[in-house]
Amino acid sequence: MTAAGGRLAVLLATFNGARFIDEQFRSIDQQAWPAIDVWASDDGSSDGTASLLERWASRWSKGSFARLPGPGRGFAANFRSLLVNTNIDADYVAFCDQDDVWLADKTRVAAKALAAHGCRPALYCARTIITNEAGQELSRSPLFRRPPDFANALVQNIGGGNTMVLNRAAHQLVREAATRTEFVSHDWFAYLIVAGAGGHVTYDETPHVRYRQHGQNLVGSNQGWGPRMRRLTAAFGGRFTLWNDHNVAAVEACRDLLTPAAAEIFDRFRRARTGPLPARLVNLWRSGVYRQTALGQVSLYAAGLLRKL
Repeated sequence: MTAAGGRLAVLLATFNGARFIDEQFRSIDQQAWPAIDVWASDDGSSDGTASLLERWASRWSKGSFARLPGPGRGFAANFRSLLVNTNIDADYVAFCDQDDVWLADKTRVAAKALAAHGCRPALYCARTIITNEAGQELSRSPLFRRPPDFANALVQNIGGGNTMVLNRAAHQLVREAATRTEFVSHDWFAYLIVAGAGGHVTYDETPHVRYRQHGQNLVGSNQGWGPRMRRLTAAFGGRFTLWNDHNVAAVEACRDLLTPAAAEIFDRFRRARTGPLPARLVNLWRSGVYRQTALGQVSLYAAGLLRKL
């Protein structure tokens, strides 16, 4: 299916995004895709975001524009409220942040990649161009070389939600999973579920989103030694363990959606988190889970050694 032959639903979670949201909407409006429905869930903004959403809704000409009240429990719960919304019916679904800029070819490239997989659940994600508040390019997100897979998704998210597009089958799959459990972040959850259920994950090495870094961002750039050290601190300071606790619980709630191979990887990874040291390391190795870099892989096994998985 090409962009001209289907509807795209944009799932936008907002909270006090008035500074940059106009530029984001302009970039969506400038996409070649003719049929775009916007679903905007606002988490109680106090800075004029609601008024801007109302203004854009009044002049949106590509499709419908729904403004919804968010649950008021943070970005993950806000995106979850959109994922489980059964009124959203589209051929493709794109996650959207409030402060980025989509390049003109973003949706066209994603649709072309997803169309190759027919009715099989498929998820597209890509690198990003990292900019400062003024939109000036600073760097690019890390280039990952190892293939996307459930064995990677268990311990690492390689796709930012602002780059993700799901086909209908993947959206229905992730929606079903989201009705059963909460999650740490919507993008990591989508990667886990689509990969675990045997869907296809496309990682595009070419960026098509300008990701704006500013003081209110919840998740920053992964580039450079500073972020690498923060990830190591997270691994050994307990945050990685907490993330894994949430992800393991979420995947367990959706266990029947996994392929047999993914279920075996998942079981070995769970066993690698508990028990005596030799058994933990053996199960970690046999699970085949991996991070994208050599340093990441070393930190993964160090976390297993220190019972920090």
